[in-house]
Amino acid sequence: MKKADKNLELIRKMMQKTFALRQQTIVNTCPPVKELMELWPALKMESEVMCNGTCPWYEFQRITNQNLPNTLYSELDRHIPRLMTLFRQKAAKTGKTSDALAEILKIYDEQELHDVHTKCTTILHALPVYLHEDVSGFFRTCTDISDEPLLLDVAVALLTVVTDNDRSPVHFQPVKISVVIESEIVVNLSRFADAFLVMFGLIYALHLSYPRGLTEHF
Repeated sequence: MKKADKNLELIRKMMQKTFALRQQTIVNTCPPVKELMELWPALKMESEVMCNGTCPWYEFQRITNQNLPNTLYSELDRHIPRLMTLFRQKAAKTGKTSDALAEILKIYDEQELHDVHTKCTTILHALPVYLHEDVSGFFRTCTDISDEPLLLDVAVALLTVVTDNDRSPVHFQPVKISVVIESEIVVNLSRFADAFLVMFGLIYALHLSYPRGLTEHF
């Protein structure tokens, strides 16, 4: 076994060993997320929030006994065709919601590659629009990676970092997607759906509330 693999194995064992203490601390004292991350920095690791099927000790599975990526991606894969049909039917009508869906679908249709990642990204952006939920506070965009994004008083958010001033409601090739909790960037990922997964896992792991106005979406 490589040294890196041994280190990960040790981290997982220690996270499992301290799981009860961690949950007791979170539930009883509700410390700031930044403090929790300092106590258990492994929570910032993507592999510690999600279970990829190779190890049963990741945080979300410790709480729910569910494999988060496998479950969510399989359900998305099952529902994507029907959801896309619903979105296109709604987009063909008139109204603010229809116009917003039409714009998202237009951007999706213009992509050269319609793989699972572009489909999941489209669905995750279109669903709250279809449900008439407000995504403005949760889906955020930073147009300059050299600037500090305005994250003051942000409870939870997914921050998409792009290289230009594109005002598109959905980006399929961003610089990165940052998971933001309590105004702090917790982890950066390259794909929107993976960032959504990590956010979902951290909401469970840290006993956070769903984003205000997006309870149906989640």
